[in-house]
Amino acid sequence: MCGIVGYIGNRESQPILLEGLKKLEYRGYDSAGIAVFTEQGLEVTKTVGRLANLEGRLQGDPLRGTVGIGHTRWATHGKPSDVNSHPHTDNSLKFSVVHNGIIENYLELKEELMHQGHRFLSETDTEVISHLISVEYEGDIVKAVQKAVRKMRGAFALGVLTEHEPDRLVAVRYASPLIIGIGDGEKFIASDIPAILEHTRDIYILNDGEMAVLTRDGVELMTVEGNFISKEVFHVDWDLMTAEKAGFDHFMLKEIHEQPKAYRDTMRGRLSEDGTSVALDELTTITPEELRKFNRVHIVACGTAMHAGMVGKTIIEQLARIPVETDVASEYRYRSPIITPETLVIVVSQSGETADTLAALREAKRNGARVLAITNVVGSSVAREADDVIITLAGPEIAVASTKAYTSQLIAFYLFGLHYAQVLGTKDDAFVSHVLAAMQSLPEQVEKILAQSEVIKASAESISRHSSLFFIGRGLDYAVALEGSLKLKEISYIHSEAYAAGELKHGTLALIEEGIPVISLITQEDLQEKTLSNIKEVKARGANVFAIVNEGNEAEIAKSVDSVFSIPRTLAFLTPALSVVPLQLLSYYASLALGHDVDKPRNLAKSVTVE
Repeated sequence: MCGIVGYIGNRESQPILLEGLKKLEYRGYDSAGIAVFTEQGLEVTKTVGRLANLEGRLQGDPLRGTVGIGHTRWATHGKPSDVNSHPHTDNSLKFSVVHNGIIENYLELKEELMHQGHRFLSETDTEVISHLISVEYEGDIVKAVQKAVRKMRGAFALGVLTEHEPDRLVAVRYASPLIIGIGDGEKFIASDIPAILEHTRDIYILNDGEMAVLTRDGVELMTVEGNFISKEVFHVDWDLMTAEKAGFDHFMLKEIHEQPKAYRDTMRGRLSEDGTSVALDELTTITPEELRKFNRVHIVACGTAMHAGMVGKTIIEQLARIPVETDVASEYRYRSPIITPETLVIVVSQSGETADTLAALREAKRNGARVLAITNVVGSSVAREADDVIITLAGPEIAVASTKAYTSQLIAFYLFGLHYAQVLGTKDDAFVSHVLAAMQSLPEQVEKILAQSEVIKASAESISRHSSLFFIGRGLDYAVALEGSLKLKEISYIHSEAYAAGELKHGTLALIEEGIPVISLITQEDLQEKTLSNIKEVKARGANVFAIVNEGNEAEIAKSVDSVFSIPRTLAFLTPALSVVPLQLLSYYASLALGHDVDKPRNLAKSVTVE
């Protein structure tokens, strides 16, 4: 959530900051602002609403200077407003700060500062930081920031400027992502790579408790305690076009269509040369010997990643015959889970920076468990702190509603489940080879589904006229129904709920009324008869049923439903990688029909870096 950009160099900073913030719009925001060193000193312009509002305000009164910081805010402390927008300053207007995260003890610090005579204009926790740094300043901005940070509790990424030292830009990371970009005679800070990729592909990734001091000619890296450190430069090997729309109307639609490539890329290099076995060479700590010691698996994640984890649970249990529990990360620590050295904890996060998932990871490690991460971001906190990591090679995902990251997580679970089965000997070579052959057909099968987008569009436009609907399914179909329902809610704002179809008679049928849409998944053929029985229950009460089925079953199932969409046939436990695609399209076109901002749904952020 929120976005940070900073620049120090020889070019005008305002256009660089604004373009960088545009590249971070996918993270979600409700206000924006920039601070720049001008001939008049440190000047700030900020406004509630979209970046277009900020650009409009700057058009007649630009901030001219070669050093600046910018921010897009997603409200936590204080409603969206001009005064609550970042950057924030102290009373002297000599210090300016942008901040992602939360300062947990800000009220305590604010009260202490107010007793010293400081006046506060906003409701935010961030304003406290600028005042605190000004109090600690004794001629060295680096030492002042270090002293201030030691008094702060919470999660934060900071960009700091002071008029007293206009040739330095200070950045700090603690539990909220921040990177440093390295250019020729210019340096950058950003909360994510796309913001600066137009200018440099060479970056430093800050770890928790680290800071950087940027000048035009160099970067000093150190801990917040003041100990200097060295760090390898990370070279970004995807280009700017990867993060652009490439002719699609929205990032979400582009990313839905990128799924065949994401499937291939995530599998590439993880199969044997003949494609008949899995080779997860990146697992260097969680060795086959380690895998044989585990007696249980915990899968922990949030939101869409949790739905991937629910599929992962079934995959691992079916293939490796090891008991698996799934937990929402925000609840995991608080239920005192039974974690031992014989527990393997798998954490799943698209960004690798999800605060609740990170906290669960750390809790698992404190209790002696091994942790495997599944994430899309190399160098993220989750990737660094886990014992081993499977990187999903989906490429950058810009739309807030996750699509290709989710399905790439499914591919990662299939690969890991097969690897685990190979290690334990629960499945023979012929079985593994058969599954991998089916997996390698998935990209082409997704392309067949995408070619039928117009069919989904017509159904979506019909659904968009309703204020409420339901998704139902059994087994893996239920896990996919949950994801389909979440996608629809996220971007269309239509109320929807997903239920295990067999649970309808235990209360939910009371909500079924004449004409209400019900999306039913019927891809698990061993449960087909039972699901059809549940469909008849809702049909008898007036529901309009749209069914997603396997090819070849259309005619039979059409007798019991109002409309049918078929997906190519595959193995039963691989169907989630296909059946979710029409649900993604359904959500996209429903949102489009309602005129919503598909890529940036209200109240949501791409990466949730606070609890």
